[in-house]
Amino acid sequence: MFYVYILYSEKDTRLYVGCTTNINNKVKRHSNSHVQATKFRRPLRLIHVEEYRDKVEAFNRERFFKSLWGSREKRKIKQKYLDSLSN
Repeated sequence: MFYVYILYSEKDTRLYVGCTTNINNKVKRHSNSHVQATKFRRPLRLIHVEEYRDKVEAFNRERFFKSLWGSREKRKIKQKYLDSLSN
């Protein structure tokens, strides 16, 4: 299985999108400063995960999230997460 995930940085409130085959290990690596892109943006929260059987489909979804159109969807996901904190 392949996973596309979105992390929320509590430090700078920005999002990080990634793709992996082992979601638990990857989130641990982000949290333990082993990923350069998020090393100085901790603490991080996993706010969204999508599961795919096909590698190409997963990487296309990751690429979409990193596009202009995908940023709109990411904002909705982020807002839903923030709204869930205030409830």
